[in-house]
Amino acid sequence: MCSIIGYSGNEIAAPIIVKGLKRMEYRGYDSVGVATESKNQIELKKGIGKVNEVNSKMQLDSLPGKTGIGHTRWATHGTVTDLNAHPHSSNSGKIAIVHNGIIENFEELKKQLESDGYNFKSETDSEIIANLLQKNYESTKNVKDTIIKTVSEIKGHYAFVAMFENGQLAAARFHEPLIIGVGQENIFLSSDVLGFIEYTDNAIYMKSGNFIILENKEFQILDFNGKEVKHEITKVSKEFGDTYKGDYAHFTLKEIYEQPDVILKAGETTVEGIEKAVQYIKNAKNIYITGSGTSYNSALIAKQILSKYVKIKSEPIIASELQFAPETIEENSTFIAISQSGESADVLEAVRIAKKMNCKIISIVNLLTSSLTRKGDVVLGMNCGPEIGVAATKSFTAQLIILYKIVQKLSENITINFEEFSESISKIIENPNKIQKIAKELKNVSDIYILGRGINYPIAIESALKLKELTYIHAEGIAGGELKHGPLALMDTDVFVIIINPNDSTYTDTLTSAREIKARGAKIIGVSDIESDVYDYWMEIPKISEILYPISEIIPIQLLAYYSALEKDTDPDYPRNLAKSVTVK
Repeated sequence: MCSIIGYSGNEIAAPIIVKGLKRMEYRGYDSVGVATESKNQIELKKGIGKVNEVNSKMQLDSLPGKTGIGHTRWATHGTVTDLNAHPHSSNSGKIAIVHNGIIENFEELKKQLESDGYNFKSETDSEIIANLLQKNYESTKNVKDTIIKTVSEIKGHYAFVAMFENGQLAAARFHEPLIIGVGQENIFLSSDVLGFIEYTDNAIYMKSGNFIILENKEFQILDFNGKEVKHEITKVSKEFGDTYKGDYAHFTLKEIYEQPDVILKAGETTVEGIEKAVQYIKNAKNIYITGSGTSYNSALIAKQILSKYVKIKSEPIIASELQFAPETIEENSTFIAISQSGESADVLEAVRIAKKMNCKIISIVNLLTSSLTRKGDVVLGMNCGPEIGVAATKSFTAQLIILYKIVQKLSENITINFEEFSESISKIIENPNKIQKIAKELKNVSDIYILGRGINYPIAIESALKLKELTYIHAEGIAGGELKHGPLALMDTDVFVIIINPNDSTYTDTLTSAREIKARGAKIIGVSDIESDVYDYWMEIPKISEILYPISEIIPIQLLAYYSALEKDTDPDYPRNLAKSVTVK
């Protein structure tokens, strides 16, 4: 979702804010803006485009003053325009706000404010907050009562930072993430630690239903009733500040190439947690596994390997769907929640439902200070480092490695040599020339189908997701056995089909399906450890244990999606219309 940041300190605010927004741009990149306070006056600049682009045009970082707020937007209410970009100022110009989330009753509030004489410039729900703050400040005459009254009137999930013309900052959180960075000479308010990690590793994770008032480097945290609340300062790993691309052209490519190392590190810091998770699974009445997007595809693989290798049944659930069928969850079960960011709104809502049913929660998460971490009875850290590319790559591998480690603990018959596996993955990515050539063939393709069976079917789904995200090509994962039940009608000379076909128990049947497709004139890309004359193009993977094939299969397809994105001149790090952490439903 959108990224928000506030700063107050001894240094000029605007350059620091712009730098923080650049680090958090993965959360949204439709537009960007900065507002600062100087000499009791608010100055504001904003426009559509990415941070560097808008900053070059408007010199956002030249704004004066030592207090300021900033925002990068992922559009929800209102199209991508300069006027819809944040920050938004109140009618008086004496208050400016940045907002992440959705105000559910904005239409009702807007009508009320319009009847009171307030005018609106944008189509956003966010502008409501600015004018509501102005109205309440004019009646209460102090910031504390203004915030209490304002949060009592708005409904929804939100985090916002407000700046007043006297330089005072205030911020409120209700479900959307908001973190306080505490430095010696400065204070930050941010959606993500990346907004301030370069300046301080001291963080306060604000609780939902709390707000903060900042004045003269002093701050007070209160609940929505105005009662002061206690807070703890957490040391944030400096690792999450290491977000530089190095010699790589894009973060996405860097993160693909980090996967051999991820195989060795995933779950390494939470060994005791894996033991505890194993006990929860062994003693579970039922097991449910949830996630969104790539994380849900991990859940599909988890179902396969738990069933096949340890005879344990589990039910994968798309996180966003559970709210419509909460009765699915039986009491006293084990609920595995998977999320890279730990802030995905749908996953957190699914966990809330599961906790209501007295389930044990196993959180598989990358950011160990996230909301999902705090909701878990046991937390398994992916330990894959920051993932900036919006399309998940290395976090998917990290999730699967943790699941493999759980299965290995549950079964006496599964032994995985992760060092050897890491080396085999290194060989896949060391020479991408063949994949680059195939990518050129996909430049003008409109439809790609990916076919897999058994444990390979979830990889077909994940492959389709990667191709959609990075190339904007229509891509669809197909269960191999369903080919004759509809999809075969789509096969013709204009179509490319990727066949996920390792030499496992599915090999012969999948090869037969490939020949049926080939007979209709479609082009075949084979992903296999065995070459075949049916393939027009072959992406070779190593011969390994069947349980490990999913990772070896997805990595060449990640590369194919990346290089195809370059051929189509799309941005592989920041796909259109998407954001890394979807913190609204």
